[in-house]
Amino acid sequence: MLQTLYDYFWWERLWLPVNLTWADLEDRDGRVYAKASDLYITLPLALLFLIIRYFFELYVATPLAALLNVREKTRLRAPPNTTLEHFYLTSGKQPKQAEVELLSQQSGLSGRQVERWFRRRRNQDRPSLLKKFREASWRFTFYLIAFIAGMAVIVDKPWFYDMKKVWEGYPIQSIIPSQYWYYMIELSFYWSLLFSIASDVKRKDFKEQIIHHVATIILISFSWFVNYIRAGTLIMALHDSSDYLLESAKMFNYAGWKNTCNNIFIVFAIVFIITRLVILPFWILHCTLVYPLELYPAFFGYYFFNSMMGVLQLLHIFWAYLILRMAHKFITGKLVEDERSDREETESSEGEEATAGGGAKSRPLANGHPILNNNHRKND
Repeated sequence: MLQTLYDYFWWERLWLPVNLTWADLEDRDGRVYAKASDLYITLPLALLFLIIRYFFELYVATPLAALLNVREKTRLRAPPNTTLEHFYLTSGKQPKQAEVELLSQQSGLSGRQVERWFRRRRNQDRPSLLKKFREASWRFTFYLIAFIAGMAVIVDKPWFYDMKKVWEGYPIQSIIPSQYWYYMIELSFYWSLLFSIASDVKRKDFKEQIIHHVATIILISFSWFVNYIRAGTLIMALHDSSDYLLESAKMFNYAGWKNTCNNIFIVFAIVFIITRLVILPFWILHCTLVYPLELYPAFFGYYFFNSMMGVLQLLHIFWAYLILRMAHKFITGKLVEDERSDREETESSEGEEATAGGGAKSRPLANGHPILNNNHRKND
């Protein structure tokens, strides 16, 4: 039965155009072709990425955070309370008014004290500023290196300038070592992001991030199986072109360099809109939707690949909406902040006066943390 499923899964009509077989993609005459077995290496490489990330955050990102004067906000801890803690862990982190009144009776605290306890307890579970900075530093470093490497892989190729050449001779297109390693490293990195997503900072678009990582992994893997490698390298480089800008903006935001953060964000927004909402749909998607049909009839692989591209495009539209919201706030004089962030609650939330922390309650928040006074900085 397993052999039957295996045969159906690798049925050539699913993966390849008509009149072509896997035998046509066997290595010969010094020409090497993509194989599904090549991707096995990405799982151990993903674990290696997690190890490298651990040491990077410890020995590079942490000292860099200290150098940029990344400051933690002092958080008031919720005092031990068995009744409230049990409710927090089993029933919910934000009790309704009726539940607050019941918990008030059970714990012997006033309703306002119960609300304050839950705010402090929620803040305890929120990621620290240093954790956010280290994650952003790691992603910035990878995306920047990946973008430079990706451009080096494709900039001298004829299909970078004439997209019809993406399909020239398809699918009998051999690969070169630079394409192989570009694919393996990119896919391994996204596996590592998926493995670590549960422990990373969770934002409001957590579900969309999971969908993005899964769709990206499927898209990269599938494009390797069906030898869509020329198109795949263009797509990966296009995505990396703006990601490192966003991560660098986050780093400066966490460091309190407001002007630098805002300026980089503007550049990021422009690059994102141009690459994800103009170049991707009107050049890349046109290349994968229209040009192949000039060479062979549509087959399952053609529909599947372009369907996954459509999923990514919908996610890009969603994120572009968030970016434009942030841009609007910036233009209208409000602080630029990550719309996906989970804001930290202050002691003055819901009209409650702060019991500690002095004037911290009146400071504006960005990404859940107070904006530092940057007037003393001359080089941002």
